[in-house]
Amino acid sequence: MTEDAKFEDADERPLHLKAEDAEGLEVISALAQDAVFPVTEMAWQSGQRRFALLVNRFRWEDREAADRAGRPYERVQSVLAFDDVLAVRSQGVDRNDRDLVLSLLSVAFEPGQDGAGTVILTLAGDGAIALDVECLDATLKDVTRPYIAPSRKVPRHDD
Repeated sequence: MTEDAKFEDADERPLHLKAEDAEGLEVISALAQDAVFPVTEMAWQSGQRRFALLVNRFRWEDREAADRAGRPYERVQSVLAFDDVLAVRSQGVDRNDRDLVLSLLSVAFEPGQDGAGTVILTLAGDGAIALDVECLDATLKDVTRPYIAPSRKVPRHDD
């Protein structure tokens, strides 16, 4: 009998990062830059005070190795989650457009009083999602094996 391959069987381990301060969130932001996700893959669980996205993340951490080996660039599905979320607001995001695909440009933290603040997810096309948080508690976790990026290209930001 054979078993399905598991992510852990690969040479590289999946990312599983946690950020509890702005500096840690910068690392998550850099690794999540250019992640794409359907608008249907956003979830706000107000009772659990949790906001999460299932994104298709470009594997920036693998880019140089792919260049050296001459192999295709990769993406991986990841969960980007925020806990202790008190409120969620958005701008330029039509939740009724079930075919809408969003692209994440950055994640930043604007501190408030006593550790509270606002997490800003900046999206391509002038969209944004703001999360009012009691404290910063972000997680980025890969949940699938990497796959060849459909475009086979590094994401670009032309002016």
